[in-house]
Amino acid sequence: MQIKKVGVVGCGFMGAGIAQVSAQAGYDVKVREVGDDALKKGLSTIERFLARNVEKGRMSQEEKEKTLSRVKGTLEIGDLKDCDLVIEVVPENLELKRKVFAELDALCPPQTILTSNTSTIRIAEIAKATRRPDRVMGTHFLSPVPPSKLLELVRPPETSEETVETLREYGKAIGKDVIVVKDTPEFVFNYLLGALTRAALELLENDIASKEDIDKSMTLGLGHPIGPIALMDFNGIDVAYLAQKATYEQTGDPRHAPSPLLKKMMDEGKLGRKSGHGFYDYE
Repeated sequence: MQIKKVGVVGCGFMGAGIAQVSAQAGYDVKVREVGDDALKKGLSTIERFLARNVEKGRMSQEEKEKTLSRVKGTLEIGDLKDCDLVIEVVPENLELKRKVFAELDALCPPQTILTSNTSTIRIAEIAKATRRPDRVMGTHFLSPVPPSKLLELVRPPETSEETVETLREYGKAIGKDVIVVKDTPEFVFNYLLGALTRAALELLENDIASKEDIDKSMTLGLGHPIGPIALMDFNGIDVAYLAQKATYEQTGDPRHAPSPLLKKMMDEGKLGRKSGHGFYDYE
């Protein structure tokens, strides 16, 4: 199967990035949001990233305009019915994802591939909302999407080999190195990242070291581009907490219990960069 049209459900920071890299690769993209303000914000994110690429000489103004011309925003999920691939990028809530997949399954032709950008929820649980489990898979992008090099494809047992190979080719086309992993909670990348995050929080909560020094231990010691504490601020404290919560609900493993510190920060509105305050201040 050849993918020509890509649909994206959700135009937040991740959804906008996925729409951008798909359009840059030559795909026609339709991205759907539930509100006009959210859609405008997402589309402006795409324009801002592309403008930065032009400023830095990574692309021409003509390439930018061609990319933007391939992206169409919509408030109607029905507008995605003619897409060959639809990528869901909504919050980490199983019932919400199942609702989206059920709607897409009823709208799209049988050959359309449906994928989720979830970082923690088992794909097989989402696929139960459809009548096409052989054409459902996980496409776990990393944040921020445009510069990241990795795409993690998550394969449940019922996914067909054709679906895997089609998505592998899509991943290559958008400039990602692709890994294929089994459908287990947190998959591979987030399993490793989760262990690092939990360790960093434990060190911080027990006053073993400052947040700055914990981050330096990884950026200077292992060459990470950003430390684990700063990364939680970048991705969102709420995102980190909900990811831990989703993994704990699936596994029941006390090692994955959500951090009380993250819950407290989330309740106080300290969500990281997007709110101006997190572990660090950004105002």
